[in-house]
Amino acid sequence: MKKINFKHRGQDKPTDVLSFPYLTLSSKILDKTGYPNEYDEISGEVLLGSILICEEIANKQAEEYGHGIGREMTYLFVHGLLHLLGFDHKNDTDKKNMRILEEEIIQIINNV
Repeated sequence: MKKINFKHRGQDKPTDVLSFPYLTLSSKILDKTGYPNEYDEISGEVLLGSILICEEIANKQAEEYGHGIGREMTYLFVHGLLHLLGFDHKNDTDKKNMRILEEEIIQIINNV
């Protein structure tokens, strides 16, 4: 993860999650209508990108935050997914809003 983080972000350290978008969001409609060239006919879904999660860091963070690895992996996936959807946390306001949305999504996942 350290090598990938350095190659793509210039950060010479490991990180917990990296997102690699396949597309620039130009439509809020995430279906064949909004993204006809990124639509996968087999799965019936728009391909947003890839998410890499570092299991070693996830395990450390789960222990540090006092919750299980399942909770941490879910959080990291949701965090990465939001990045694929164009969210970021470059300032305190964006970070706060992204964090609220992450927790709302995790609650929905846990109730399904």
